[in-house]
Amino acid sequence: MEAATAPEVAVGSKLKVKEVSPADAEPPQASPGQGAGSPTPQLLPPIEEHPKIWLPRALRQTYIRKVGDTVNLLIPFQGKPKPQAIWTHDGCALDTSRVSVRNGERDSILFIREAQRADSGRYQLRVQLGSLEATATIDILVIERPGPPQSIKLVDVWGFKATLEWTPPQDTGNTALLGYTVQKADTKSGLWFTVLEHYHRTSCIVSDLIIGNSYAFRVFAENQCGLSETAPITTDLAHIQKAATVYKIKGFAQRDFSEAPKFTQPLADCTTVTGYNTQLFCCVRASPRPKIIWLKNKMDIQGNPKYRALTHLGICSLEIRKPGPFDGGIYTCKAVNPLGEASVDCRVDVKVPN
Repeated sequence: MEAATAPEVAVGSKLKVKEVSPADAEPPQASPGQGAGSPTPQLLPPIEEHPKIWLPRALRQTYIRKVGDTVNLLIPFQGKPKPQAIWTHDGCALDTSRVSVRNGERDSILFIREAQRADSGRYQLRVQLGSLEATATIDILVIERPGPPQSIKLVDVWGFKATLEWTPPQDTGNTALLGYTVQKADTKSGLWFTVLEHYHRTSCIVSDLIIGNSYAFRVFAENQCGLSETAPITTDLAHIQKAATVYKIKGFAQRDFSEAPKFTQPLADCTTVTGYNTQLFCCVRASPRPKIIWLKNKMDIQGNPKYRALTHLGICSLEIRKPGPFDGGIYTCKAVNPLGEASVDCRVDVKVPN
């Protein structure tokens, strides 16, 4: 008799066919006491559908649950007539006090009411139908919060910084650590503030501490479930002392800004029309503030109501009110202070309109 060939199976499951020897293929022999009228042996029903396991995609990688969570896995399979489904845990039979199994016509359910870390491991489902079988494996990992770091030590304090060291926790919660969270608290407020998160080393430098405060530090371990429930606190406080400041006063040489008058913008010659006011402008620089004197044809015109002289921030102006033909000539602006004097001239022509 030829061995049955196995069809294609779903991903994550394996189909095995037990070999049949020629001796097993011979028809059963009747015993001497079995006469011709004795009933014939009962034969197994024919296999209409080979066993196959359809492993869900989410279970093709490690299935992670937290301690106390419910595990409820439904694994569909096929096979006709109904195959026998058998579960094992790490190669051993299931602990029926913790794990329950329900096998249906087309699926098998594995149920754990409250998962514990001991439930982690490799579970195998084997579906058998006569000499054919299919297998699928599921890796389950049950995790919980990690334990706290074993100790924390304040190594050094300098300036506005402090150096800390700690040792990893003994219990990581049955999974890899994601890092550490470092917190600080000053003795005045007693409030904890996070300074580092997801930190992977077991030593760090905490900076930006405030002068005059004293600080305590603590470190939490972290994994997929969260932070450890407790954290060790440094026994020594970090005192941020104010350094003595010595002020050195540098000698300051008083600069002498005194200078004789100097015109930075001279007067400009101009031509005006009879009856229209005219203004003359110039700029002077001097220290101390100079005295400004206006002259016309070398004659002092201070106090003459026909002229109005103004000086502001070194800008000197002279307004000639409604000039007449006799107001033309050479105008001079003279600046005088104790350090000297300076002057500028311009020509003003007054024309009579036609």
